[in-house]
Amino acid sequence: MRKPTRPLQCSMLALVVAAAAAHATTVIDNANGYTLNAQGDVVQFTSLAFDDAGRILAVGAAADVAAKVPRATHVDMAGRTVLPGLIDAHGHVFGLGEMLTQLDLSATTSLPQALAAIGDYARANAKAAWVRGRGWNQENWKLGRFPTAQELDGVVADRPVWLERVDGHAGWANGRALALAGIADKTPDPVGGKIVRDAAGHATGVLVDAAQDMIHKVLPQPTAQEARTMLDRALATMASVGLTSAHDAGIGVGEDRLYRDYADHGKLTARIYAMIGGTGADFDQLAKNGPLNGYGHDMYALRAVKLYADGALGSRGAALLAPYTDDPHSHGLLFHSNAEIDTMIAKAMKKGYQVNVHAIGDAGNRQILDTFAKEIPANHGQALRHRIEHAQVVTLADISRFKSIGIIPSMQPTHATSDKNMAEQRIGPERMKGAYAWRTFLVQGSRIACGSDFPVEAPNPFFGIHAAVTRQDADGNPIAGWYPEQEMSLKEAFRCFTLDAAYAGHQENTLGSLERGKYADFIVVDRDLFKISPYDIHKTVVLETWVGGHRVYRKQ
Repeated sequence: MRKPTRPLQCSMLALVVAAAAAHATTVIDNANGYTLNAQGDVVQFTSLAFDDAGRILAVGAAADVAAKVPRATHVDMAGRTVLPGLIDAHGHVFGLGEMLTQLDLSATTSLPQALAAIGDYARANAKAAWVRGRGWNQENWKLGRFPTAQELDGVVADRPVWLERVDGHAGWANGRALALAGIADKTPDPVGGKIVRDAAGHATGVLVDAAQDMIHKVLPQPTAQEARTMLDRALATMASVGLTSAHDAGIGVGEDRLYRDYADHGKLTARIYAMIGGTGADFDQLAKNGPLNGYGHDMYALRAVKLYADGALGSRGAALLAPYTDDPHSHGLLFHSNAEIDTMIAKAMKKGYQVNVHAIGDAGNRQILDTFAKEIPANHGQALRHRIEHAQVVTLADISRFKSIGIIPSMQPTHATSDKNMAEQRIGPERMKGAYAWRTFLVQGSRIACGSDFPVEAPNPFFGIHAAVTRQDADGNPIAGWYPEQEMSLKEAFRCFTLDAAYAGHQENTLGSLERGKYADFIVVDRDLFKISPYDIHKTVVLETWVGGHRVYRKQ
């Protein structure tokens, strides 16, 4: 074939440039921009161009970007700081929405204060069939015990009350709720659960882990409109704190249907990477056609499964190898036998799903590591990037197995600063060496995916970055940081809420940084994260949130 003449070459080049410009709908200029590159280094930029499909065309200096997209619409950032959209690698979207529509007890500091709030809420919602809420924490109340049904009956006795503990692994019921669930003094504990009883053997009203299912069976299910309201409220809250993506840790058929509907109608304002809750009937239905890697312009994915090994530390449901330091008669609870969890993990892997398992205690973590070590090679699952969610208390020997087996630790920095009031008394100083051990994981080369576990913790990712870097709560306690030898650098914390969270969802080629070819998911904030004191990171305010080149939030 004859080579084209130079005029034809010039014409072809002009057409290519014109075509690129036609799709470059927007350039943001005058930005104090930060992102990570493919090597994980922090790089700065002033301009960012993206097309009408929400894909980044160019990023860098203003002159360079303008030359590549000469006929774009320009938006002046006026020197404000622009960051990649932040990713929460472990949250519960509908749980957040549910909490936003119910009583929130997370700010209560005493049992009398909580009871007063419950009574006020019940009177203000006199027509509600149940009084529902979440967020109580007996440790914050300095109670030294769980609350009781009798105490609840003193403020609400005319209808059932069900209040979930802050971690979701225990619940507090009044007498009416216990009666509806058929729970009496002699009701046996279910496998993987505990009915808390007093010294005389009477059921006190607190149910731990699987025992909560007895209440869940009699709770009214949300209507279709209530489910939509929950999702709307959750998405609005997530956008307001700069979350452009979240990994939803455990959904069923109903939530999947709603996510697809929202994606179809352009109503998802954050990308959702969902995990099917369990390997039962919902899994069988949702997994018929295998993993859903991307749906609705990559706004929704369903390619993981969420399982549970144990409960939580605060309710003493986390499974420990040795007894609790503050309760020598208890080791916590493994939810499943080795054979049962092995069967569930193998079933999910055989269908091609990433398996993400909640494990908090060292016994729970060991059980899952042992199972992964067996089932990953047996099912050719090395490429699926399996995860342990929380990885909160792990023996030092087992931490190294995360790297050797190839397991991603999916961890939540604010759990450490929330749990510091009780963790050491639960497990003692020796086991603390492998607890909330971010630095130990990072030094061995593990990529940590960070999240919040909202609504257990606030969904604000800047709270998580602050906790990761300072090992302090929002009040600056403790002054030197809680086990500060395990803190992250700012770059590491930034990465675990961006690129490494994206990697944990198989999305590092499209999300997690602002690079050519990726989605234009970014946020505008009120301060320079890389110049302020790390102790002020939690004060960061999100001014705008953009997903796929569309602004989905602007602070009023």
